[in-house]
Amino acid sequence: MSTTFQLDTSTSRANPTPVPMKRLTVPRIRARKVDGITAEPLVMLTAYTARQAQLLDAHCDLLLVGDSLGQVIYGLPSTIPVTLEMMANHGAAVVRGSYHSVVVVDMPFGSYESSKELAFDSAAYLLKQTGAAAVKLEGGEAMAETVEFLNSRGIPVMGHVGLTPQAVNVLGGYMARGRSDAEADKIVSDAVALDKAGAFAIVIEGVVEPIAIDATQAVSCPTIGIGASARCDGQVLVTEDMLGMFERVPRFVKRYDDIASMIDKTAAAYAHEVRTRAFPGEDQTYQPKD
Repeated sequence: MSTTFQLDTSTSRANPTPVPMKRLTVPRIRARKVDGITAEPLVMLTAYTARQAQLLDAHCDLLLVGDSLGQVIYGLPSTIPVTLEMMANHGAAVVRGSYHSVVVVDMPFGSYESSKELAFDSAAYLLKQTGAAAVKLEGGEAMAETVEFLNSRGIPVMGHVGLTPQAVNVLGGYMARGRSDAEADKIVSDAVALDKAGAFAIVIEGVVEPIAIDATQAVSCPTIGIGASARCDGQVLVTEDMLGMFERVPRFVKRYDDIASMIDKTAAAYAHEVRTRAFPGEDQTYQPKD
């Protein structure tokens, strides 16, 4: 694949070699929303590997190293078993594979909830190990003090309200949130609390559309929808869902391709050629020199 980059000629002692393009920053992402309006919606996709990051980077404003890697990469039943070490390893790979996007790493379950001090230790570990620009954590008003604590100590935080997968055992499943008045009010108040605490952006997941719009209008920072509304300030999907790697996906996912079928077809062709000894051929083997 050929990609044309605009060369960033600035260098530093840490990065003496010019990189293809200048990386976006958290303040620039935050500044995309002006007086409640984001003229050009933010684009975010998940990434878990260096090669995936290379392919997505030029098209995105943010790359999320999501704890969804537990299910997508490791075949786990939920995000709950994901560890800090798993997030750090994949986060570092995504940073190495990208030049342009702001890389955000999910804080896994159990790494931040018990105290703001634990959250700082976990977030600092992730940023040191990966080189990412920010972390993301789930929860609303209950996490506002933690968000403020991290932000005031140099760690940018993306919030996450609505359907929060790490709380699946409490929520009782992955159904849409905000259908009752009480739940709708809580989603909006959660978003407002995170905004006031200094979150630079907030993911709104699995929320009935009018509530997602209300939350977006209630906060000064950008919101990023997933199963929410096109009127959020940006959108995110799990890349493998968007590419059609899985047969079953949430109803809010649009499958832009059917990569799973392409892989199946290609693997079948390879297997056939191996079994018929058509591969490797002369072009794929080393012949004696004359």
